[in-house]
Amino acid sequence: MTGNMKMSGDMRTTMRTDNTASHLVSVPVYGTASKECGRVCVVDVDGLLVNKNMSGLGSMGENPVALFREKLDAIASDSSIRAVVLRINSSGGGVTASDMMARDLEQIVRSKGIPVVACIMETGTGGAYYLAIGADQVIAHPTAIVGGVGVILNVYNLEDMMGQFGITPIPVKAGDKIDMGSPLRSMEESERAALKQLASQLHTRFTDRVKQSRKLDDKSELFDGRVITGSEAQKLGLVDQVGYLDDAIIAARQLASLPAKAPVVMLRRDNDRAYTALDVTPNTPTTSSILPLKVPGLDRASLPTFLYLWQPEPTNQ
Repeated sequence: MTGNMKMSGDMRTTMRTDNTASHLVSVPVYGTASKECGRVCVVDVDGLLVNKNMSGLGSMGENPVALFREKLDAIASDSSIRAVVLRINSSGGGVTASDMMARDLEQIVRSKGIPVVACIMETGTGGAYYLAIGADQVIAHPTAIVGGVGVILNVYNLEDMMGQFGITPIPVKAGDKIDMGSPLRSMEESERAALKQLASQLHTRFTDRVKQSRKLDDKSELFDGRVITGSEAQKLGLVDQVGYLDDAIIAARQLASLPAKAPVVMLRRDNDRAYTALDVTPNTPTTSSILPLKVPGLDRASLPTFLYLWQPEPTNQ
């Protein structure tokens, strides 16, 4: 039989852009989808860690804390997942948000005996490092930025600026310190001391966690909020090994006694275009303003308060 077969038509691919996405599903990224020999799940932790929806242009609109919990619940209910790799690229976030994520990791995954390896990619500081040290093993890229064991509260004084526009705040309050830290007036020294005391308490919680998890003595040079490279972090004991994501996957397989080619999956929604172990789910809103910087303090009501966050620039709020 001879002849020509001709086909014509259009092939289209689509990606859902709404927020009516499905539940999480396992997406194979390495190896086959077979569940028989056990699988490794890579859990991505990216961007600012806050307990609120990251809605806006260019964002999936997910709540990082809620999404992390949903992924851990999916892992705990899937008997084929025998190991977890936390792929971390974050400068940190809210104190409570970071603490919630760390506790969920311990309660949901670690308590079931599933080994966890944290892999710090470009950045793992503040709350992201707080989360990472809950893993059985911490691996960092040699050029990663690690540490940031500190606490920051963004407080601004906009009193003079508002005065230039003839705006005078008239607070009606009961409780003299109820507006402590308000950007609408100058801060009193007693108020500054009180906020400093709160920050110190939260800092102690962070340093105690580092000392316990990393078996470190009181090394004040590591607890002043500074950041260091992954290579230096290994020398000082903040991470176990310098390596890459592939090394973290290998380590996770070994901890779980899985075959060398055990498949690797990620948990995705059907409107998420990220389908490899290095893809990042779009969940960082882009600003529609023509100004490159935010005006400090004007959006303070939408921010968390105390932060475990390495914060070198004003846009990182």
